[in-house]
Amino acid sequence: MGDFNQSVILDAIRRSSEGLSRVELVEAIGLSPQAVSNITRRLLDADLIVEAGKTGSGPGKPRTILRINPSGRYAIGVHLDPAVMTVVLMDLMGSVLHRRTQETPLGNDPSSIIDAILHEVRLLIDESGVDTERIEGIGVAPPGPIDQPAGTVVDPPLLLGWHRVPLRDALVKATGMPVLVEKDVTAAAVAEIWGGGHGSTQSFIFVYIGTGIGSGMVVNGEVLRGTSGNAGEIGHIVTDPGGPHCSCGLRGCVAVTCDPRSLVLEAEALGMLKDLRQRSGGTEIAESFLHLCTAAERGEPVAVEILDRAAARTARAVSVLANMLDVDRVIFGGPFWGPLATRYLEVVPASLLDFRAARSIHPVEVVSTGIGEDVAAIGAACLMLEQTLGPRADRLLLAN
Repeated sequence: MGDFNQSVILDAIRRSSEGLSRVELVEAIGLSPQAVSNITRRLLDADLIVEAGKTGSGPGKPRTILRINPSGRYAIGVHLDPAVMTVVLMDLMGSVLHRRTQETPLGNDPSSIIDAILHEVRLLIDESGVDTERIEGIGVAPPGPIDQPAGTVVDPPLLLGWHRVPLRDALVKATGMPVLVEKDVTAAAVAEIWGGGHGSTQSFIFVYIGTGIGSGMVVNGEVLRGTSGNAGEIGHIVTDPGGPHCSCGLRGCVAVTCDPRSLVLEAEALGMLKDLRQRSGGTEIAESFLHLCTAAERGEPVAVEILDRAAARTARAVSVLANMLDVDRVIFGGPFWGPLATRYLEVVPASLLDFRAARSIHPVEVVSTGIGEDVAAIGAACLMLEQTLGPRADRLLLAN
């Protein structure tokens, strides 16, 4: 209970742009003044918060304002996309202090990619000059599926050779730091919780569009992870019963109608990309996909039709989750979201409205993430801060 109360107070201070006094914390959280005083003293001793002046315009003793100490802790986030690796260093307020990117090494040897991650992490730490004792650890966000409790990556479609790769243990052994492995879409949802600010919604779906497509789900401020960490796998929701055959045996699943590779294949079949050679690697998919989006921006009818049809299909898949979870916001993001944003934000809201059961009760806002294309890497860094500092329901569970 003490750990949970401490994390609630820290989170309340972090979310207040002006900081909070002890009296305001008592009013906001409902703990006794003595409990708030004891907890804030511990947070001050740990350099997690600082006293930032006094305030008060009326009679009585001025109140001391408490704010987060941004340099109190740091975290490293790694986003492993089949096309590009992104590594960031983030402070306690969620500000990215340093960032590095490089193309993901080709081939089917996981050790070469792990070595590349380690190289980028070491360079990042050296460039930053931060005290490594204040780095909470490394969060890593690979594509799914993963075995989150074991920290392994399990056969992601575009990382060939990654069969039960013990990514967490390999990085722990090489760095000596705590490491968390979380699916990229879940990491993106965590980033929205940490970076959404005071007015952020507590229940939302994050639709992640990278080399693949998936969703992160948050209900009442808690990320839904599932037993193995693979909640939000939407690849086999059917969006077009007459669509292409899927490996699962159905037709028209998200995996063959909505992700960038599927759109590129559709464009090739319609002659849009007949001069481009489609291969299986993430980099080649990215290049072809950008050609398709550029053609749509120019108003080429076939390209526009492909993207509009994909937006409507995506809305159908998202409506399944929106109906099931009864959220009030859908957030789109990921490295391939930018080229789609204009067309999707025109098509998805109206299409989503057609399929929602609760449309007459409350609206669902459809927006782009405000965090940017590095949302998964930032979310990976947030994982460490959420794990050690964030208020989570499992902190209330009593040991047997």
